[in-house]
Amino acid sequence: MASEVLLDRVGSLGRFQILQLAFFCIISILLFPHVLLENFTAAIPGHHCWVHILNNDTVSENETGTLSQDALLRVSIPLDSNLRPEKCRRFVHPQWQLLYPNESFSNMSEPDTEPCVDGWVYDQSCFSSTIVTEWDLVCESESQKSVVQSLLMAGSLLGSLLYGYLSDRFGRKIICSWCLLQVAVCDTCAAFAPTLLVYSTLRFLAGSSILTVLGNFTLQAIEWTNPQSRSMAVMLLSCAWSAGQMFLGGLAFAIRDWRTLQLTLSVPMFVFFMSSRWMVESVQWLIINNQLDEGLKELRRVAHINGKKNIEETLTIEFLRSTMQEELDKAQIKASVSCLFRAPKLRVRVLYLFFVKLATAVPSNGLILNLQHFGRNIYLFQVLFGAVALIGRFVALWTLDHMGRRPSQVLFLFLVGLSILVNTFLNQELQTLRVALASLGAGAASAASTISAVHQPELTPTVFRSTVTGLCILASGIGAALAPLLMTLMRYSPLLPWITYGVFPILAGLFVLPLPETKNLPLPDTIDDVENDFQQKKNKKRKS
Repeated sequence: MASEVLLDRVGSLGRFQILQLAFFCIISILLFPHVLLENFTAAIPGHHCWVHILNNDTVSENETGTLSQDALLRVSIPLDSNLRPEKCRRFVHPQWQLLYPNESFSNMSEPDTEPCVDGWVYDQSCFSSTIVTEWDLVCESESQKSVVQSLLMAGSLLGSLLYGYLSDRFGRKIICSWCLLQVAVCDTCAAFAPTLLVYSTLRFLAGSSILTVLGNFTLQAIEWTNPQSRSMAVMLLSCAWSAGQMFLGGLAFAIRDWRTLQLTLSVPMFVFFMSSRWMVESVQWLIINNQLDEGLKELRRVAHINGKKNIEETLTIEFLRSTMQEELDKAQIKASVSCLFRAPKLRVRVLYLFFVKLATAVPSNGLILNLQHFGRNIYLFQVLFGAVALIGRFVALWTLDHMGRRPSQVLFLFLVGLSILVNTFLNQELQTLRVALASLGAGAASAASTISAVHQPELTPTVFRSTVTGLCILASGIGAALAPLLMTLMRYSPLLPWITYGVFPILAGLFVLPLPETKNLPLPDTIDDVENDFQQKKNKKRKS
């Protein structure tokens, strides 16, 4: 806990913190869209079977007379149950009699149809190309599109566990730089992928790094900022994610080719990787891992950036050792990952945080499906969802400063659940009210996620902070994967999935209630800091 004293000595909210946060936000705006790329690069455009008389440029006008494209489509492609052209079947032979619906034809049987044996024709009015049109991921192969998205999520789950542990083992900076390089290489190569298998593999590897970088940015911002400003730092980073969502919608509208879009977002990652060498390592991690010389070097570097003069005279290795002696003594005993579950209070916190993250991710991803009812314009939807999330994060900052971590999180989680449940039982004709409630739920979900990003690191010790962050990212990934699976409950009742989405955040709010309030409290460094009476530390801080 004495690391707060060192932070005050070098400046806990100065030029360094502002530059660091600006650097993290710029990267996040271009990095977060990599999570959502398949919304556009894997979009399924309108399509129908390739038909000789309809799509062959060598067919002369004499063969089809003066028939329009709509008429040729009508005699070539059957209609589905919604009276729209079938996407996956065509007539074996042209059905010319369909041009004369008022005529009666004797001895007419049901016309024979067949699958799209010659391929498909895609509507290019919205997307000039996607991986769907590139490798024909439609009809019988449509499930392969879901496999690509699932592999990206699987990569993020694996990466959150692996890189979370490695961040606590080798430091935040080196793992963050490696992950930036991995994203740059994998997603740039994905733009030139010759096959779907190569593309899926590269996106899996990129996915294992993206959330690790975003999580490490949050930890770095929290560990270099005073308790009073942590919520603002996390809120600004979260706003950068929302800005990234809106930026992706605008960029995808301008760039309709999936390879060009992929490349445009990936090449800047090389620049960010090169820039990451100037990042400052977490001084808490350095000291807890007994790297005092490096810790002193980084502290003096931050002090100079913040304009602290004559810092070498007051900030010495002896001062550093005396200030952090208690933490250094505790850190001599190397804690293994199993200690997370052997320490009673820490174990309960980790289990509660895991469930809260999972239960928050389920309705958040469920609401994405509901928000698509705003309209068919996928670009507008992306920008709108980002804007709603942005507003929710600003509201979260206000409640964090005035209400604290725990009450704010409970409030927004309950608000998410109630908005979904009320929306579920509303009349379908009340479209404006349903859209308003869906927007309220989406904004509240973003606010709850932002508050959780502040509360969770303040509940876990420095020695395990990245590991617990990795576990929380894993929980979010499981919730994201569970959300679409819950839609299968519609076979029993069309309301059941949405009732489940509404119950999850309310349960999460109940799990937040037993967690301690951490507003304006210093970050715990060791397991003993968590296991000791938290209320006593709070009272000591008040008295001092």
